[in-house]
Amino acid sequence: MYRLPAIFFLLLMTVVVVGCGDQHSTGDNIPSPNGSDLRGRLTLTGSSTVAPLAAELGKRFERLHPGVRIDVQSGGTGTGIADARTGVADIGMASRPLKDSEMDLTAHHIAADGVALIVHASNPVTEVSAEHVVAIYTNGAHNWNQVGGPDLEITVVHKAEGRATLEVFLKHFKIDNPTVKADVIVGDNEHGIKTVAAAKGAIGYVSIGTAEADAKAGVLIKLLPLNGVAATTDNVASGKFLMSRPLHFVTIEDPPPLAAAFIQFCQSQEVHDTIVAQYFVPVPH
Repeated sequence: MYRLPAIFFLLLMTVVVVGCGDQHSTGDNIPSPNGSDLRGRLTLTGSSTVAPLAAELGKRFERLHPGVRIDVQSGGTGTGIADARTGVADIGMASRPLKDSEMDLTAHHIAADGVALIVHASNPVTEVSAEHVVAIYTNGAHNWNQVGGPDLEITVVHKAEGRATLEVFLKHFKIDNPTVKADVIVGDNEHGIKTVAAAKGAIGYVSIGTAEADAKAGVLIKLLPLNGVAATTDNVASGKFLMSRPLHFVTIEDPPPLAAAFIQFCQSQEVHDTIVAQYFVPVPH
């Protein structure tokens, strides 16, 4: 019987072992052979405000690193924090500061955003006082004529539990969530915007960035000023608009190499144009 030379047999076994190892590798956080690139997959979950921005930043990162895939899923800040803590996600997305009970996590500041009150574009109301907002959301006002508007029934649009926008709104107006009397409960910002755009008497609150983009695209909403300050990303950047919040990526302690590289990229001045294009405010690092 013909026998393979021993050295050939050893080389053949080396190829088989290496091949099998590659088949079972996930590729997570592995540098490329030339050491200048990355490959692997990252999963991000959480804030529906941060998600569109993270997706755009992810596309840019993938173009720089073709071996990387970034999967972005929304579901609310609460989901992102829980998923980051349990390891379901490599990075959580949060559109509010971390709470005292969440200090086991690390927040990485990506950008800033404001929360705006919105009404239907046809509503002649130009501003609503803090007292009127409280009255509207706690069942003290049912018609716009009670707060200086037209004779039109108010439709109160409120955010679901676990949404950071909800927490920012409640904190700013000092409202206890159990006292809110909502007609419609919505999830993400686009859901809130579509609901207000479909009902002439509606009022809601959403990310300024998302609302600005949709209003510019012709969606039938109007952003209301707050204390005489227009709800714009420029006013968020200057600090004039007070109902604002940080946008964070959230990880457990120090993130692994691939996640760390993506976070560093998203915090770099290189992507400020993408942040601005998504109607958010870049932050210096």
